Amino acid sequence: MASTGKRKTTMAKLNRERRLLERRIEKKAKKDARKRAAAMGEPAVMGEPAVPGEPSDQHVVPHSSRS
Repeated sequence: MASTGKRKTTMAKLNRERRLLERRIEKKAKKDARKRAAAMGEPAVMGEPAVPGEPSDQHVVPHSSRS
């Protein structure tokens, strides 16, 4: 016999959905900031260092391959 009760969403699913929405909001904010910077003629910032004062991995210049 099928259950007639409404299924409740688990906390794990609610947490996953909340994290997804937060990531989308952060991504949209970054995209909007890049668009504003481009419109103002400013160079776009690729990312902030994880720890202030330490270099970010995103700004590392790749080495040329050996011939």
